[in-house]
Amino acid sequence: MDEKDYIGACGLYCGLCPRFQSKAKSRCLGCQLGEQHSYCSVWRCAVSKRGHLTCADCGEYPCERLIRVLGVEVGLDSCISHKPAIPNLERILDAGLDTLLEEQRERRLLVEELLAGWNEGRSCSFFCAATALMPPDLIRKALAETSSEPAAAGNGTADIKSRAKAIKIRINELADQAEIDIKLHKK
Repeated sequence: MDEKDYIGACGLYCGLCPRFQSKAKSRCLGCQLGEQHSYCSVWRCAVSKRGHLTCADCGEYPCERLIRVLGVEVGLDSCISHKPAIPNLERILDAGLDTLLEEQRERRLLVEELLAGWNEGRSCSFFCAATALMPPDLIRKALAETSSEPAAAGNGTADIKSRAKAIKIRINELADQAEIDIKLHKK
């Protein structure tokens, strides 16, 4: 895939979305490939109707539709890893699409590393949220620190469930220390 294929019209970076990273039959291919997302009014407006790659290319940005669909004002969007969509569009306007894509590529590679070596089959949404919302250096720190722990080192003494539990605990600790909310469900 070309790196531009990972950017959604709304600013979502598809490479950090659990629906994109999923291995299920219902996996989303991303906002730029195919038309499986034609139900999305933001995509229809920005890409299909106006021919833009993202809403940042539109002279009406930020429009009422985008704000309503993302639930920015009231937090309606159900996927916590979608929280950076508007900030991503702002980053495109500020630094350019290539800069944003380079920054997000680093995050995507981290989530792919987490999914390949630390996912017990139930951590995709958590890893996507953590890499979307936390600075990459904190994710790298969690990986480095947890890799050296005997319970998670993967030296035959730990199963994947133990590895997943260990990395999630460390990611949560680092998120709490940085005051970053990566909880998937509000209590």
